[in-house]
Amino acid sequence: MNSDFKDKLKSGVAVHGCWINLGSTVSAEIIGHTGFDWVLVDLEHGAGNDLIMYQQLQVLSGTHTTAFVRIDELSRPKVQHLMDAGAQGVMFPQIQNAEEATLASKSMYYPPKGIRGMAKMVRATGFGKNFNQYISTLENVLVCVIQIETVKSVENIESIAELEEVDVLFLGPTDLSVALGIPAQFDHPDYQKAMKRIAEAAKKYGKTAGVLLQNINEYEMYHDAGYRFIASGADSSFVVNGAADMLNQMTKRKN
Repeated sequence: MNSDFKDKLKSGVAVHGCWINLGSTVSAEIIGHTGFDWVLVDLEHGAGNDLIMYQQLQVLSGTHTTAFVRIDELSRPKVQHLMDAGAQGVMFPQIQNAEEATLASKSMYYPPKGIRGMAKMVRATGFGKNFNQYISTLENVLVCVIQIETVKSVENIESIAELEEVDVLFLGPTDLSVALGIPAQFDHPDYQKAMKRIAEAAKKYGKTAGVLLQNINEYEMYHDAGYRFIASGADSSFVVNGAADMLNQMTKRKN
């Protein structure tokens, strides 16, 4: 695990990441070596499953990036499975209130801080070899990312932000804009108000505001508002855009 990542997060410096959603260990390894600060293996919408996620974490451990996983259901056993597999953090989608955020965050930690079950012979502990080091440094390395992407979650943003174990308030632009009745209208006053409210809550309670850019040209808008956990693109979009660009270049030369 990257012991410096959480310190970097707390320092206020921007950390850049992207999605991994093709369900491929090869694309995960390629992305891991590009230099992103962090990557997110997406179980909610991605093509992979738990076994592939496990293998992706294995190949990503051979790179310098920090690996997170977006969970596909909020349950203690599922969170525990991701943590035991070696994820340094978990992104929780569709969180509505502080109660759900509490269940999410506490599922990442062992008692008395949390409700995670104990197992020594798992990948996260080096199959027992690094067990003592692992459990003694959890609070310094684990990152709990709560997605704010519904009207209710924005309304409850302060009670979510004040939770001790929550590290990142992550805005889901598409879901939130749809929930607000203004799909993909990211310059709409209602969206702008919600976006800034999330950043303000993060700052007030010492958390980090995060977002997945829909377009790289949005970078300044979010950064200026205080967002520092910033993602753009995915292995799938990199393949699509690269292939389309290459075909376009070849077609121009043919003509």
